[in-house]
Amino acid sequence: MALSLAALTLLVREYDPAIEWFTRRLGFRVLEDTTLSPTKRWVKVAPLSGAGAALLLARAANARQRAQIGRQSGGRVFLFLQTTRFWTDYRRMKRAGVEFIEEPRHEPYGWVVVFQDLYGNRWDLLQAAAPLPTSSSKRRVAPTSRKTRSSK
Repeated sequence: MALSLAALTLLVREYDPAIEWFTRRLGFRVLEDTTLSPTKRWVKVAPLSGAGAALLLARAANARQRAQIGRQSGGRVFLFLQTTRFWTDYRRMKRAGVEFIEEPRHEPYGWVVVFQDLYGNRWDLLQAAAPLPTSSSKRRVAPTSRKTRSSK
């Protein structure tokens, strides 16, 4: 059976401002927006390319969830937005009002810059030095050895 990660839940205060931010600032598209009840919607957004997992925008339903908005990763980078056009996407996002919290830098793994979403969750905009595996790539994992060293 082939498994893939289809979506990640992102807590939001309200649906519409979050939808607007992801579509206008990051250039995402709305994949689905279905009303489930008077207070709950099923809202999925994703990059225009359709590659990778989608985000399920989930309105916080109680005080405990509201306290986690913008803090879902404890202050670390939470999500990684991969691109093949780093400088083009960086400039476009900057013009759209995305808040970058550092200057772009080149690392051994590629070009990267950290930005924040409308709630303060940290993201990496990343262009890998070598192509990163995609969901359709076949990865080979070296078999693990169960042998132990014998004492001499």
